[in-house]
Amino acid sequence: MNTALNNPQLNEQQLDMIRLLKKPLPEEYFLQIRRLVVQLLGKQLDDTVDNWEKSNNISEADYDNLSKAHFRVSGKKPE
Repeated sequence: MNTALNNPQLNEQQLDMIRLLKKPLPEEYFLQIRRLVVQLLGKQLDDTVDNWEKSNNISEADYDNLSKAHFRVSGKKPE
């Protein structure tokens, strides 16, 4: 455990989580924490994509147009 706490690649939040989970939890509690973390990371990703869409004026119509577009390459090689 000491090795992880001295790892310069970990930020302070990561170190705090290691300290909090120093003692093993029952599997059920650990799975609950894991699910919550995944939900939080998913929300963070949704927020990031939403902000990117707003800053680039991306709409649902853009996605719809992309889904109907043809991106395949012809099997013929140019001569």
